[in-house]
Amino acid sequence: MSTNVLDDLEWRGLIAHSTDRDALRAALGEGSVRFYVGFDPTAPSLHMGHLVQAMTARRLQDAGHTPYILVGGATGMIGDPRDSGERTLNTLETVQEWTDKVRRQLDAFVSFEGENAARAVSNADWTANLSVIDFLRDIGKHFPVNRMLARDVVSRRLEEGISYTEFSYVLLQSMDFLHLFREEGVTLQFGGSDQWGNLTAGAELIRRAAGGHAHAFATPLLTKADGTKYGKTEGGALWLDPQMMSPYAFHQFWLNVEDEKVGELLRIFTFLSHEEIEDLEAQTAEKPFLRAGQKRLADEVTTFVHGSAETEAAKSAAAALFGGGDLSAVPADTLAAALREAGSVQAPAGTGVVDLLVASGLAASKGEARRTIGEGGVYVNNVRVEDVDHAPTAADLLGDSWLVLRRGKKRMAGVQLAG
Repeated sequence: MSTNVLDDLEWRGLIAHSTDRDALRAALGEGSVRFYVGFDPTAPSLHMGHLVQAMTARRLQDAGHTPYILVGGATGMIGDPRDSGERTLNTLETVQEWTDKVRRQLDAFVSFEGENAARAVSNADWTANLSVIDFLRDIGKHFPVNRMLARDVVSRRLEEGISYTEFSYVLLQSMDFLHLFREEGVTLQFGGSDQWGNLTAGAELIRRAAGGHAHAFATPLLTKADGTKYGKTEGGALWLDPQMMSPYAFHQFWLNVEDEKVGELLRIFTFLSHEEIEDLEAQTAEKPFLRAGQKRLADEVTTFVHGSAETEAAKSAAAALFGGGDLSAVPADTLAAALREAGSVQAPAGTGVVDLLVASGLAASKGEARRTIGEGGVYVNNVRVEDVDHAPTAADLLGDSWLVLRRGKKRMAGVQLAG
């Protein structure tokens, strides 16, 4: 049992808010605390923000505490209020499908074996047969409306309007904490800082309805160096499902984070020791061009989410695309994902390299394409092209349909030949 897990969480910048800090530290040092963190299935996959919570749960579990991983089969039918307006309500079938997918994803992040094995729960189990009258009498009576109106997200939404459905979400999440407190002895809940009002409301409900004492803390909102939110790429959210975001693209995201943020992200998203992280921070400050921190960050996070084999495939693909490895050894799906990420075009079979250079944007004109080939600066599958009239054949294709077209050392594009 670690007595200083809270100190580690603080060092990693994972505590944005908490209930009484001394009481929380004492509880985490006295024995195995049962805690819970919730994930609402509002999409078919978890994303970067959820990963913060999953890794925090793992840190607590590794310190000897017992996770209750809640997937919101009930709360997912409503969705937490957002600043951007009302959520679209999904069908029961969709929520059930997404609940199953999210639940399977979470299996990889905490251990469901051992003395402090994690338990998976769904709040649909204790809300499905709950009557409206019982809910209002037993839960609703403990919530002063004036305090609910004062919640940040609610007050921001009052002018444009907020439905009673989303307004009442805090009651459902608080009821989850009360249920797990009564039935399972759970005394700690954590979540993102946007959940802070819900977290404290749950602890307050335990005090009011059960005369008990519970703890809560919130992790910070992640932002880029310019203050905008992390977790978004040009193609959308940073999804953890490999079908929604390839492991190659996932690895590339972490490899390209800003120098100013690499230390913060190493602390939050890796299990490296304090000494290792501080050493990587120093290397990044002294020799940023080596990108030592980003490389280790990308490897560690991709391995945690997708496994070491996918990490190695992503690294091999990135190296091979620019002449540093054997393209034929890269798995076909990884190569396709890498080329789509880098930028690709489609062309009919038999198209010459000159036309491919223009179609891919690697040359502005056919004349420029021919000059570049003549200067020895064009490669197909890392083999220099010497004939300006060269047209790749089926024998050149990688993964049955792809070519890697490169101009110089740093500019490349994927070409998918059809027909």
